[in-house]
Amino acid sequence: MSTTRNTRRALWVIQATLAALFLFAGIVKLTMPAAELARVSHMPALFLQFIGVCEVLGALGLVLPGLLHVRLGLTPLAAAGLVIIMLGAVVVTAITQSVVAAAFPLVVGLLATFVAVGRVLPAARIA
Repeated sequence: MSTTRNTRRALWVIQATLAALFLFAGIVKLTMPAAELARVSHMPALFLQFIGVCEVLGALGLVLPGLLHVRLGLTPLAAAGLVIIMLGAVVVTAITQSVVAAAFPLVVGLLATFVAVGRVLPAARIA
């Protein structure tokens, strides 16, 4: 029983941390002027704004279903969507910067994978 409780706590800590990270990243992309976005990245500003919307929605999907006890199945879906975003971030970072710089999005993606898998398993579903 304590293992299940510890797993639930770990999932909540990771979910809250990821939610804060993705909420921040998404809001930055959405509030930064398009010209500035285009200057700091080689990708189109509209695509980066789309990613920002996905990050904000993913962040909300990580925590709101569990907090509100509504549609708990949305949390692993939100985490899986964020895993997809982070896979892209790993590839783009490795190509445009360095493999070492790609370690951060890789770790974030692995944490999101832990949430996606952990929230699907029956023992971890209890919020």
